[in-house]
Amino acid sequence: MALLPVSEALTRILGGVKPLGAEKVSLADACGRVLVSTVKAKRAQPPFAASAMDGYALRHADVASVPARLNLVGISAAGHSFRGRVTVGMAVRILTGAPLPAGADTVVIQENTVRDGDQLLVNETAAPGKNIRRAGLDFKVGDVLVSAGHTLTPRDIGLLAAGNAAAIAVRRKPKIVLFTTGDELVLPGERPRKDQIVSSNSHALAAMSQQFGADVVNLGIVKDSLKATVAAVRKGLGADVLLTTGGASVGDHDYMQAAFKACGVKIDFWKIALRPGKPFMYGRKGRTHVMGLPGNPVSALVTARIFLKPLLDAFAGLPVDEQQYMAILNGDLPVNDNRQDYLRATLGFQPDGRRIVTPFGLQDSSMQRTLQSSQALILREPFAPAVASGALVSIIILDF
Repeated sequence: MALLPVSEALTRILGGVKPLGAEKVSLADACGRVLVSTVKAKRAQPPFAASAMDGYALRHADVASVPARLNLVGISAAGHSFRGRVTVGMAVRILTGAPLPAGADTVVIQENTVRDGDQLLVNETAAPGKNIRRAGLDFKVGDVLVSAGHTLTPRDIGLLAAGNAAAIAVRRKPKIVLFTTGDELVLPGERPRKDQIVSSNSHALAAMSQQFGADVVNLGIVKDSLKATVAAVRKGLGADVLLTTGGASVGDHDYMQAAFKACGVKIDFWKIALRPGKPFMYGRKGRTHVMGLPGNPVSALVTARIFLKPLLDAFAGLPVDEQQYMAILNGDLPVNDNRQDYLRATLGFQPDGRRIVTPFGLQDSSMQRTLQSSQALILREPFAPAVASGALVSIIILDF
């Protein structure tokens, strides 16, 4: 049976996927979410002409010639504005951020003055309008602050807050249910038998899913039996994505495909031309996308990065095109076979700023430490010819 190309697998997964609906959240819960509706300012910033310095608010006409002596008639502080009006010969003590009093058109910094009780001697003048932030300098009422489709950052949150937005419409987070299978597995912190290993896949996949914008329910470890696997699959159906790891191959204890079929999952494809991650399985039941990831840790994480992240991006209404970069290869690569290869590699920069990428010598799919130490994946197409050190190669920068 011919293996399915990676591009075709991704096309099938994303076919017909539409962005999820909207929900209103507070700014406190909005960071990292995708904005559904453009937000406009409800209030200008600053909402009034304000002083940019500590000093004295006055009329420029009164200090056109210096030295000049003025009468101090009050103070304007942040949150406590001067209520009167500045007229001929008057000055108001003003602090940074405080509203400019009516009648004043200039702020002289305090270093250029001498105060004597209620008298102010101005020794150095300032240009008209100096040291004043005009109303609406940053933005005005009705100005667009953040456009729909943008993933909100802390900077965006600050801007929205300044514009008096309290609750905003964002894309609903997709819900992922995941579990891993294997009698050989125990949870971190438990005492494994000599023939057991500590489970890592579900923890890493849960963290990845959350990083890419999903809410996750982790069912933990499921024992190697058809009954237990079917029960776990049923718990996950109804979520946006059911993510499993292990049991996707053809061994005596691989029950995932049978469990999917028993639960009514229509399997679209199984086995793709990919390394690592050949035994990746995909299907659907209703609105639930079902992904059966391989059990080897690197295979599980790489296939999730290749197929799960674009699906989550599509749910959020974000572009799903994989961004690739070019880098100079440090080391030789042999002819590739019929599978699209994703080689773990370290990434650096030459003195001229160009990227340089060095593949690890061993690429076994059980070796998590090389994945943790990698900054990029070198992408090699099926049947790619041998590549000599110094050539340009395509890379994906690791973002998980």
